[in-house]
Amino acid sequence: MNKLSRRDALKKSLKSAVAISAPMVLPASVLGIGPKYTAPNSRINMGLIGHGKIMNGHRKYHAGSKEVEVVAICDVDKRKLDPAMAEIKELQGRDCAKYEYYEDLMSRSDVDAVVVGTPDHWHAQISIEAMKNGKDVYVEKPMTLTIEEGKVMREVGRRYGSILQVGSQQRSERAFRKAAELVRNGYIGKVHTIYARLGRFPDPTQYPKETIPEGFNYDRWLGPAPWEPYNFERIKGDYGGGWRRFWDYGSRKNGDWGAHHYDIIQWALGRDHTGPVEFFPPEFEGEKEQYYFYGDGTKIIRRSSREGHMIHFHGSEGEVMVSRGDKLETNPVSLKNMVFKSSDTRLYESSDHRADWLNGIRSRKQPICHVEIGHRTATICHLAGISERLKRPVRWDPDKETIVGDKEAAKWMSRPRRAPYGLLG
Repeated sequence: MNKLSRRDALKKSLKSAVAISAPMVLPASVLGIGPKYTAPNSRINMGLIGHGKIMNGHRKYHAGSKEVEVVAICDVDKRKLDPAMAEIKELQGRDCAKYEYYEDLMSRSDVDAVVVGTPDHWHAQISIEAMKNGKDVYVEKPMTLTIEEGKVMREVGRRYGSILQVGSQQRSERAFRKAAELVRNGYIGKVHTIYARLGRFPDPTQYPKETIPEGFNYDRWLGPAPWEPYNFERIKGDYGGGWRRFWDYGSRKNGDWGAHHYDIIQWALGRDHTGPVEFFPPEFEGEKEQYYFYGDGTKIIRRSSREGHMIHFHGSEGEVMVSRGDKLETNPVSLKNMVFKSSDTRLYESSDHRADWLNGIRSRKQPICHVEIGHRTATICHLAGISERLKRPVRWDPDKETIVGDKEAAKWMSRPRRAPYGLLG
């Protein structure tokens, strides 16, 4: 006998209530009456996967929303699940199911959508399986660990009609949108150079073996990544390093801040469906910083220092400088507060990245940073990483989506996956 979904069960109970002659009183929370309530069958049932630092904001947002009900959470570290459950219960007045294995969460027919907040090396597999199970996806940036993963995700998203939002939330910030519109509409002339401030991680370190803590499924945390002895420093969630320092789990700073800033550069230049053509490593032919070129000669330079604006556009007739915190400066100064003309190109406007995704789930229209955009931005992160690791230039054909004239570099478009964690497309 098939199990009734949450919605089917609710509909059945309401029909039964109508059929009973005696009056029946239902609570306002069921009927969706009152300012704090939404009818349960109009809420989006959410699963939250991976409860490290980045999920803190997602838990508060979704469990505190009258439009969403968090029905399931998942993490390979059981020590994280109880505190997460307690927070969710406090925010939404109800607890939820908890799982160690995301497959168990995916098998639930009442889960409409999932947020994937794991380390980068798990983003693709979990997102793909979610889409194949009929769920919409919010996946943290960078969307993938490899270029080939991005191609598979894009195909699966198209095949299943999934609404996928990548967590490149700078697209939903006013200052970044205005900066992109100024550049896109030619208000600083022909853009020739762009600086992206990424900072620098400490170099990876081979840590000594430590005892795996009870309740932590380390093998599962590694997943497709190569086996390495457990050490807390290797798996630690830390925006200044931790697992983000290691090539096995990400693309270091190119995949960390690069996924944000390269994304805005793509948007500003109108390149969401294409990309650069050549990537250069640090310290190449006297150039201290890493850089890459678009086909029209526009040069993007990675800035390792933490000084200056996050993104600095240089054009033939002016400059645009933008950072988080709604910081926008221009040269000439008058551009900062200018009003766009009706003939100007205006970009997709979102003021809340998560709400934009939830709206897309309801309307079935793709959000501001959908799977194609996420794939193209992540591709830049990965190519910059490949060039950095090989210490030589890498040429890229953005139309054919392949590395040109370098078979060794081309192998890095994918990576070996540790059994049994093969990519399922």
